[in-house]
Amino acid sequence: MPPIFICWMGGFIVPKGVVMSADEIRRAIVRISHEIVEQNAGVSDLMLVGMRTRGVPLAERLAAAIREFEGETVDVGALDIGLYRDDLPARGTKVEIKPSELPQDIAGKRLVLVDDVLYTGRSIRAALDALIDYGRPERIQLAVLVDRGHRELPIRADFVGKNIPTAKDDDVLVQLEESDGQDQVIVTERRD
Repeated sequence: MPPIFICWMGGFIVPKGVVMSADEIRRAIVRISHEIVEQNAGVSDLMLVGMRTRGVPLAERLAAAIREFEGETVDVGALDIGLYRDDLPARGTKVEIKPSELPQDIAGKRLVLVDDVLYTGRSIRAALDALIDYGRPERIQLAVLVDRGHRELPIRADFVGKNIPTAKDDDVLVQLEESDGQDQVIVTERRD
């Protein structure tokens, strides 16, 4: 298949390849869900909190997998971090705030924060700030589908679907059935 060039802010995005298929995403979700239950010795006082946008369906998938093998329901919340980001003005990105929805008080709970891609760590730092404004959980863990490296802050994921080495000019695009009509992870390169 010839490369597809997509115009992007005065440049082009060139796909480099699919690094996770739908089956690989499904297997990663099942594996991470087992790791979460094992590391937390069950699901008592456990809550999954997905970061908007793609962290929410991933958290819902993790909860469904846990329900399937554990027979218990884990609450899932949605967190919007737009007001807490420190890097959006520098990037010239407009913030569209969506409501955060936490199904119960997080005080004393063991939370698993869920996101699609871990990169610089700035989004996770913002999410931690947002969560603390809702209460003081017992513990916060981090689950990501993809860890691409290049950290700017000292943040590490507890649960990772796949580590993908990338260049700084690469982008990792997670596509999920719920928002994009298909499941796959693609690495692209930005070119002028």
